[in-house]
Order: sequence, then structure tokens, then C-alpha cells
Amino acid sequence: MWPRVDGMRAMELGAPGSMRDELNALVLAGAKRATTGLLGEYAEEDERLETVGERLALLDNAGSAVAVLEITGVEVKAFGEVTWEHAAAEGEGDADLDAWRDVHRRFWSGEGTPVEGDTPVVCLAFEVKGRASAASSPD
Repeated sequence: MWPRVDGMRAMELGAPGSMRDELNALVLAGAKRATTGLLGEYAEEDERLETVGERLALLDNAGSAVAVLEITGVEVKAFGEVTWEHAAAEGEGDADLDAWRDVHRRFWSGEGTPVEGDTPVVCLAFEVKGRASAASSPD
């Protein structure tokens, strides 16, 4: 199961370290309003999909909440069907959809999960609802 913070499920973006710091900074700056995850990870972690209106705690490298996110969209689709609109909302500076796909394939392959066009992914859209208190830590 994923961590819980202040009664909310947690979201941890990217890999721990500088990648997570960079992605969290993009979220806090308002540039990153979406993310994509592998559907298979939900089953592995015995987690249900997020729902529109659900609030999540965005965690830093220490496992502390840095923001509260509200889910505004949830779509399950094949990796090859992810739209440019969603990819651009991830706010990571990809030049086009092919570049976005290359970056995500490299990341997931590096994590041990090669991704093909038909691999199911979860596309989440969210907005920041506020900064989390510095005292928030995993339950």
C-alpha cells in the first residue's frame, strides 16, 4: 500500500532524489498539472485508482507532505493513446508527444518495467489546493 499522510493517500512523483525535487518544484510552481503512472503498479500495491475530487498528499524525498493535490481527472488508456494535451500538462518541457513517450519509456525501463504502446497507464490531472504543513509526515 502507498503511504498515508494526514488521512490522505500520498503521491510520490518520479524517482527519489533530484528527479522528485524537480517534479515537486514544477507542481508547486503550477507548471505540472498532470502525471502518468503504470496501471500495473496499482495492482502490485493493492491500491484503487484515484477518483475525481480525491485529495492526495504530495510527498518530498523525506516522506513529508509538501502540498495537497485535488484530482481533477482520471483516465486509463494504452500508453500509445496518451494525448499531447495530457503530456503537455505534465509540464516537464517535452517538445512533443514523441519526446514525452521517449522520456517515459526510458524512466519505466530503468525502473524495470519496459513499456509498449499497449501498456495500460493511468493519466491523472490535478490542481494544488495548498501547501502542506511542515509537520505532516507519513502515518
